[in-house]
Amino acid sequence: MNFSYLHVNLTMKNFQEKLADIGQLVFLVAQNTTGLGQLEQAAIERMAELSEHGFEKLMEEKQLDAIVTPNADASNIFAIGGYPAVSVPAGYGRLGVPFGLCFAGLKGSEPKLIEIAYAFEQATKVRKPPSFRK
Repeated sequence: MNFSYLHVNLTMKNFQEKLADIGQLVFLVAQNTTGLGQLEQAAIERMAELSEHGFEKLMEEKQLDAIVTPNADASNIFAIGGYPAVSVPAGYGRLGVPFGLCFAGLKGSEPKLIEIAYAFEQATKVRKPPSFRK
């Protein structure tokens, strides 16, 4: 592959012309936006409000080190708010499928969460190496 050819031919103007030539209007429009419209900005502001007056308030008022949720599903929600979370094995269902717990905390609480997760794992000794059936 000739990289000098790519460099010369991938100027922004050339790129925009190529997109227009092949009918990629969506890409051209997306190129001229930050990706955040009024709806997205309102959702971000609402999430910040809920975090501050909900999760953060609860954690501070009750002086909690972590909150525990079943499975790892809630870790996505914590991540959106910028909160650390760690999932650990907690057991196995009837069919041998593992399930876990998610420990989450306030921003900057990663060391405490690691301590809690490690202590839980050491106390329960639930985790076992995966096995493969033939």
